This record gives sequence, structure tokens and C-alpha cells, in this order.
Amino acid sequence: MKNVAILGSTGSIGENTLEVIRSFPARFRVVSIAAGHNIERLKMQISAFKPKIAVVADKVSAKRLKELVGCAPETEILFGSEGYHHAVSMPEVDLVVSAIVGAAGLIPTIAALEAGKDVALANKEAMITAGPIMVDLARRCRCRIIPVDSEHSAIFQCLKGHRRSEVNKIILTASGGPFWMWDRKDLENVTPEAALRHPRWKMGRKITVDSATLMNKGLEVIEAHWIFGVDFDRIDVHIHPQSIVHSLVEFRDGALIAQLGVPDMRGPIAYALSYPERMTRLAESLDLTKAESLQFHRPDPAKFPCLGLSYEAGRQGGTMPAVLNAANEEAVTAFLAGGIRFTDIPLIIEAVMKKHKRKKAVSITDVLHADRWARREAKQIISLH
Repeated sequence: MKNVAILGSTGSIGENTLEVIRSFPARFRVVSIAAGHNIERLKMQISAFKPKIAVVADKVSAKRLKELVGCAPETEILFGSEGYHHAVSMPEVDLVVSAIVGAAGLIPTIAALEAGKDVALANKEAMITAGPIMVDLARRCRCRIIPVDSEHSAIFQCLKGHRRSEVNKIILTASGGPFWMWDRKDLENVTPEAALRHPRWKMGRKITVDSATLMNKGLEVIEAHWIFGVDFDRIDVHIHPQSIVHSLVEFRDGALIAQLGVPDMRGPIAYALSYPERMTRLAESLDLTKAESLQFHRPDPAKFPCLGLSYEAGRQGGTMPAVLNAANEEAVTAFLAGGIRFTDIPLIIEAVMKKHKRKKAVSITDVLHADRWARREAKQIISLH
């Protein structure tokens, strides 16, 4: 029995994690769950899984949740940063699933590593903004960071049994989102509704827009650099519309090893939960005789400038990845609210990056300071549109 804490339990990754756990009740137990403000969904999860602790963002939400739950002595309702910290650091927790969207997931994930807990990482922003800090912390606290993103899970699986020194290149695959075949000029007229219609995956709003701009893949490039210790010059991105090959590793002898499967997030989630074992499959098997042809394309840097900005931020390092991430979050929020155009997103990010004076990210304080600075700058630029 593995005891699991879930950060971001009401999001798509959190919900899929709970579905996996529900399918294997003898293997996993939910001891704590944490969300933001989705009180109704959290109440249903408390009823179904009866965790010891449930955490929400603030005192008001906690009060509402207590009213909804009523007399449930088996679950303690907490809120805020102290609640998140307690949820991941409980002595009985074996694994923390980090699935809070955006930079908000950084501090709770750091707290989990400091407590010596293995982390199943779905919150890529934590690794992007504080990659060297997290890698060093995991090493010092003797805990593992197991990737949940389908692409990084694929690489993680492809590398098993191989020396990192034998790796020549990592190839991250991208669905391309809904617009990879569009003409560049047509992207100026993209609406939020169109950007949220992903052809392959059902995800949260922010990550779906990131997939449409290819910022999601750019963030994954930075994440892969830190998780796998591979230079940026040896990380490629290929658009693979079928989303069957989840990523590949090229070794120094020219051999390519890929991980294939149907596009279903329950697969990589189950692998992260059960690692180093494998569980009985939940998703349907991939029938290669019925699969579509497998196509791979190089992304157009002029059409998807967010990808190039990510490589630039990653190579600069220090506080620049935190600035990239924060500016993107603010720009995506503004786009979804109808405040800017789709094509304004990379322009805002680039403008903020150009204004930033990069510093070393020695501590989490440095990262948070850069994050707050970038958000102020991005909002100021957005207000002029």
C-alpha cells in the first residue's frame, strides 16, 4: 500500500490520478488532497476517498468546504501555504503528486522534497522556474522526481537501463495543437474558443492555450534539461499530430528508442504512481495495424516564437526561465479574458524578457522575486493593448 498526497486534485491530472487510484484500491491510499477554489469537486473527492487532510486556497474557501462536508471527522480541512505544507509532509505520505497548475505549485513541491518525499511531477513550472534548486534538493534529501508529463515519462522509460553518457539527443514530440497547419497571418484572428479546442487532449484552459502556442513544448524543453541533464543543443522538438509516439531518445550509436501508446494520461500517471513496477493497463492497447500513419514535422519558428523564447530563456538560465513562465501566465490569462490577441502572447513575453536583468537563482526567494517582477511588467504591457 502506497500512501499518496495529491496537489491539484480537482484539475485534469488530479482527477485522472484519482481514477487510477480508484482502479487499484489495494495498491494506493489517498491520505491528503489539495486544490484551490473548486469546493464542490473537492467535497465529492472527500466523500469518495476520505483523506485525512483536504486543503484549499484560503480561509473563506475552507469555511465553505466545512459547511458542504458537514460532520466528516476523518478529514481535517486546512487552507493556505501552511495547509499545503502539512499535506505533503505528513509522515505517512510516500509519494506526492504535484499537479497544481502554474508557478503556484512551486512552494508545495519544494516542501515535499524538503520532507524527503518522492514527487510525481506534473507541475512543469516548478522545474522550469527552479530547476537547479529542485534537482539539488532531491539529491540532498535522497528522494526521486518521477515525471508525469507524457513526453518526459516516455523519455524516463526509454532511458531505463541505459547510461546517460550514451545519450546523443532527446526528441520531444508535440501534437502541434489546433493551429500548426494554419498560415501565420491567420493566427491573428484566433479566438479563445478556438485555442481551447485541442485535437487530441482534454486539459485545463491554461495548458491548452500553451499547447496552441507551443509554449507548453518550450517549457518541456527546459524541464527535460534539468530532469535528464541534457544540454539544450541536444533537445529537439518534432510535431507529431497523431500523439502516438510520446517521445524518443537517440543514442550515440544512432539507435532511436521510442515509447508509444494511445493518448491517455492515465498511462504515465499509473507508471509514476507504481514506479519502478508496472501495473495492469487501464487504457486500451495500441493496435499498430489500425494506427494512423506516423508523421513528424519540424515546428515553424516564425509561426511559434514561444518555442524559441523558451530555448533562449533556458540557455540564459538564472532567473530568466521564471520570468518567461510568469510573463506567459499573465499573457495567457489576458488572452482568455479577451484583452489581447493570440499573436500578442509571444510579443509580451519577449518584451518582458528584454527588460529583465538576469540574476543567479540561488534560492527560492530569488525565483519568487523574479516571478513577481515579471508579472508586474507583463500586466503593465498588457494594459497598453
